[in-house]
Amino acid sequence: MASMLLSRQLSCCLQQNSRLLVFGHRYISQAAAKIDVDFDYDGPLMKTEVPGPRSRELMKQLNGIQNAEAVHFFCNYEESRGNYLVDVDGNRMLDLYSQISSIPIGYSHPSLIKLLQQPQNLSTFINRPALGILPPENFSERLKESLLSVAPKGLPQVMTMACGSCSNENAFKLIFMWYRNKERGRNNVTKEELESCMINQPPGCPDYAMLSFMGGFHGRTFGCLATTHSKAIHKLDIPSLDWPIAPFPRLKYPLEDFVKENQQEEARCLEEVEDLIVKYRKKKKIVAGIIIEPIQSEGGDNHASDDFFRKLRDIARKHGCAFLVDEVQTGGGCTGKFWAHEHWGLDDPADVVTFSKKMMTGGFFHKEEFRPNAPYRIFNTWLGDPSKNLLLAEVIRVIKREDLINNAAHAGKALLTGLLDLQARYPHLISRVRGRGTFCSFDTPNDATRNKLITIARNKGVVLGGCGDRSIRFRPTLIFKDHHAHLFLNIFSDILANFK
Repeated sequence: MASMLLSRQLSCCLQQNSRLLVFGHRYISQAAAKIDVDFDYDGPLMKTEVPGPRSRELMKQLNGIQNAEAVHFFCNYEESRGNYLVDVDGNRMLDLYSQISSIPIGYSHPSLIKLLQQPQNLSTFINRPALGILPPENFSERLKESLLSVAPKGLPQVMTMACGSCSNENAFKLIFMWYRNKERGRNNVTKEELESCMINQPPGCPDYAMLSFMGGFHGRTFGCLATTHSKAIHKLDIPSLDWPIAPFPRLKYPLEDFVKENQQEEARCLEEVEDLIVKYRKKKKIVAGIIIEPIQSEGGDNHASDDFFRKLRDIARKHGCAFLVDEVQTGGGCTGKFWAHEHWGLDDPADVVTFSKKMMTGGFFHKEEFRPNAPYRIFNTWLGDPSKNLLLAEVIRVIKREDLINNAAHAGKALLTGLLDLQARYPHLISRVRGRGTFCSFDTPNDATRNKLITIARNKGVVLGGCGDRSIRFRPTLIFKDHHAHLFLNIFSDILANFK
């Protein structure tokens, strides 16, 4: 398979001609010369509508076993490669959603295939140890060459987890333990604390809270769900916790036309954060930590200025709260920096940073002072998976070798520029174009229009994602280049021109 993947190379000339002949798109800007990616296809190829007959048959089968109503279509991952996802009906689509922002260097990357073919790596994939008690001999070395090689500034400690939700869930626990230890000082844990925690009562179970933001998404596990406020369907019928929820800035676009208004909006939200911390303290409920995404993703790709986040960090410090940055979706290079919060230029780093998705494994980095003070305090059977660290180390090597962080910044400019051009031409369909790196999005007039555009695009060979009430978001891989952006923009331009 590796040799097959390495054999697909087409020249720039053939690429451009095939697009013109097969797709007939109008170029809205000069297409970039193709930088050969050995395992990438040359464009979409559609054979049926999506979902096609085979997908529909499989959806019916799966729906008899579980609720499969969220399934879009079934995939042929053996044939998917690079930036292209192939479905079971043979449709080949340019994927700008990448498994909800989770594929770092494309499908079926030759470097990862080679890694899996090396005999010395077999044990890591076959044997899954309970890392908290029986880690493999090379586990520290693997962490150093993978996660610790890209650790955020000032965060030398790391723990791995299985997914983004359990990363945030355990980060909350870490923060609550840290806060209680800070309150307890040098005093020992009391008998009353040990007994009361067993029946879910204070003082053993202190009345602490995490402050979160309206529109945020931090997972669907029980504690995380108390901080998730993006869609009602996530929360309906589930008991929750009385934790404070602050407004997230709703910026007006274009930003340069609303500088004063946006500054006032951010100031209003920051003031509300402080008010909530004080209000909850008066209720004898302590805000131990603040959690925030650098860009609210599921909630509608909502941005705030770097200054907003710097001031929020100051508020957390002022009130003695831990500052938790959720980089599950923004981490891994897609914004033009490895960690999106690096754009903020913080003098004092975040206290905890959670990750998953493009990082291949879940987990969190944290400052030394947050380190659990006893074994089994942050613990589960697996605590991640060593094979994911092995894959991540290779992903990081590819990112560095191919300069993919800068590529994301460059390709993101091409994508954002093209979206702004489409917004100027079709303002009745596209508004509030925004983005950082390839982490781009825009608003549509309403949910129905958004969903229709996504469906039409899929049947034209482009996979997009929705978020919020009416936004379309872009989450391509790090190997998404200028020519992929132009290919998408030409296809989407035709869609908008013919949209009814």
